Amino acid sequence: MRAAVLPAIGEKVEFYEDIDVVGPGPGEVRIRIHASGVCHSDLSGQNGTLPIPLPAVLGHEGAGEILAVGDGVTGLAPGDHVIVAWVPPCGVCATCLGGQPQLCMDEFIPNAVSQRFSRGDEKLFGFAGAGTFAEEMVLPQHCAIKIASDVPYDIASLIGCGVTTGVGAAINTAKVRPGSSVAVIGCGGVGISVIQGARIAGAAEIVAIDLSPERREAAKRFGATHATDPDGLEALKNELTAGRGFDYAFEVVGLPVTIRSAYEATRRGGMTVVVGAGAMDAMVQFSAYELFFMEKTIQGSYYGSADVRMDFDRLLRLWRAGRLDLEGMITSRIDLNEVNEAFEMMKRGEGIRSVIELA
Repeated sequence: MRAAVLPAIGEKVEFYEDIDVVGPGPGEVRIRIHASGVCHSDLSGQNGTLPIPLPAVLGHEGAGEILAVGDGVTGLAPGDHVIVAWVPPCGVCATCLGGQPQLCMDEFIPNAVSQRFSRGDEKLFGFAGAGTFAEEMVLPQHCAIKIASDVPYDIASLIGCGVTTGVGAAINTAKVRPGSSVAVIGCGGVGISVIQGARIAGAAEIVAIDLSPERREAAKRFGATHATDPDGLEALKNELTAGRGFDYAFEVVGLPVTIRSAYEATRRGGMTVVVGAGAMDAMVQFSAYELFFMEKTIQGSYYGSADVRMDFDRLLRLWRAGRLDLEGMITSRIDLNEVNEAFEMMKRGEGIRSVIELA
């Protein structure tokens, strides 16, 4: 089968037609991937920002249909349409039972170090325990979230990561309140989803901040009331909040400078939400004085603080109701062998989401 493989950090993705995947074994399902979004985290894995074992089949934002199920699988059958959940909750650990299933590592870690793919005698990992840049994949059953068969695969694939991460950051992590003010730094696919989440939550002012004029204009179509480059943020803060700062500032880039900018844009007593996936050695500096005196909350947001067992369906219901624009987020549809070009588009700040059509 076809798959896109990253051989080493910093190298271009390579494409093969002789990749195999083993299974399904007990408790596992085999999925035919029909569509996969190209997420910035895939680029972050390619350039070394995120640590990943290699070589690996990239991709983690996918949707497809069940081809086969292993022994002991319940609730799924061949022909079911599913979204891949790369952070599956086991449902029984202390983290899951404590109400934070997005932080469950009991299945994610084993998935991340598993080598389910192969090419000849060479074993391959799946990025983030997934590997949706392949025509087929095998995963534990908790990684496959069943959806209605009338949901288009390209729409469903976006729910698998970017939309859940962004919308969830606004409605789950921050719990944006109606009438509040919001700033969003970084307007790629996840940032646009944060903007949509803030709009759904009823924010009064939503400011989009991005270096790309194209993305700033796009942000307005998805709910931003204002848009600016980073140099204009201070003026808009003064105009919209009388200099107090925003109730919520979301950082969706993953760099120390933008995290610091989000913190400074947040009002005293407000919330700074770090959504961007940054490098392990990228350090952010705060003074001891400002941390206590400003009483701002610095909150990380991992996978939109989502419970995929419920939130995937909730997001699809918002899409059906016309309150969540997913079609408009897809700015290019590509073949598997165009992944490197999609990465270059991301680097240039072009488009919102590329979707690989595999079937």
